[in-house]
Amino acid sequence: MTTRASSRIAATLAAVLLLSHCAQAPLGVDREVVPPPGPREIELGAQAHDEVLKAYARLEHAALQAYVDALGQRLARQSRRAGVAWQFTLLDSADANAFSLPDGRVYVSRGILPYLDSEAELAAVIAHEIGHVSARHGMDLAAAPVAAGLGSVLAPETGAAPDAPLLGALAAARVAGYGRENEREANRLGAAYLEAAGYDPRAMNDAAARLRALAAAQGSVRGLSPGAYHALADAPPGDAAQQRLRGLAEPAAAHAERDAYLRRLDGLAIGDSAAQGVLRDNRLLHERLGLTLQFPPGWLVRNRPDRVVATNSAGDALLELQAGPRRGTPLETLQKGVGLDPGARYDSGRLGGQPAAFAAGAQAGKPVVVAAVVIGGAQYLIAGMTRDAAAYERERSALRAAINSFRAITPAEKLAARPYTLRLATARPGQTFGALARQSRLGADGETLLRLMNGFPPDGEPEPGRLLKIVD
Repeated sequence: MTTRASSRIAATLAAVLLLSHCAQAPLGVDREVVPPPGPREIELGAQAHDEVLKAYARLEHAALQAYVDALGQRLARQSRRAGVAWQFTLLDSADANAFSLPDGRVYVSRGILPYLDSEAELAAVIAHEIGHVSARHGMDLAAAPVAAGLGSVLAPETGAAPDAPLLGALAAARVAGYGRENEREANRLGAAYLEAAGYDPRAMNDAAARLRALAAAQGSVRGLSPGAYHALADAPPGDAAQQRLRGLAEPAAAHAERDAYLRRLDGLAIGDSAAQGVLRDNRLLHERLGLTLQFPPGWLVRNRPDRVVATNSAGDALLELQAGPRRGTPLETLQKGVGLDPGARYDSGRLGGQPAAFAAGAQAGKPVVVAAVVIGGAQYLIAGMTRDAAAYERERSALRAAINSFRAITPAEKLAARPYTLRLATARPGQTFGALARQSRLGADGETLLRLMNGFPPDGEPEPGRLLKIVD
């Protein structure tokens, strides 16, 4: 979370499509030349691109940005989709995601890079997304149903966007994928692009296997971004692509190519970055803003550039933190800016020793409790909302405890707020992942993370001389 306050990512962000279902499928090429993007696709892509960059900042790493773009352009040249202005952007997000927009914009999150083990595997992820754009999967979902959620407490919706039906359908795809056949087609096309660009097409299968292992560890491994990984579809046994891929020889340059890819990642942040603050056991520690807040244990916490949002396991309660307005007292902020229903109660006081105001009531009939607090010369809003009164009674204590936990960060917590960093090391004889974890900032419970990063789940040890990804 940064200090800037931005509008709630509403229906437009629904155009973001996650890489979630990398199934193995037969190799092949585009069946026909697909027409270039029309005005509808171009308009939708431009609209969604602005919202994407509000939710996920570009990674400030010129060399990696250039690398991802060059790799994407190389693969895009293999597609027969005409007239696409392909753009490839690396995002500063801990999520292990990649997604695309219908006009040919493809995004890769920083968080996926450590769990891929070669340039070919990264190429597979990008090629899959190129396949979705080439096959116009994003524009084929206009009739799909839209799932409703709690929305945002601090920036309530002002009305449906003009593109709400289509964008809502794309939101469903963001969670569930495009459907098995479309995902298989994206992989068939992607594997063909890989092969045409000179990569081993088996990298599509290797990338899928790594992301499946990552998904299995969701929410249970220190250092992972929770809730960011989605189920991957498996090809049926005996699939023709599997038979062919098993018959291919291992490329002679695979080892050198792997090491070259790993060296590009040296120094990359693992998990949250300093710009957004870090999460440790659901506690937000933000050294730059000088604050900390303990989110309820067991809740899923998402750290975004404009806000931090936590949801309970039932999906009927949320808590969010964001920067407030630069002017006005905390009480004025709550009375004029939150938009609570008539009858809400307001009060002034202190929170974590800082000037604050509090409100309790409802927003569009949903129970809400919210605080505005000033710390370090800036104002922040912390709000909880539940779907109905029954959920509020169940979660009231958790919401209030989280709000009351807001305070200034301590010197000891500032040290803990240093982000994890990817480093490289050469395995020595007899070295184990357990020993590497104990020597790292992760401690003994970081062994699973190191295994996931290096492709050794759930067992096995590195052979001497192997270049490894470790965590500092």
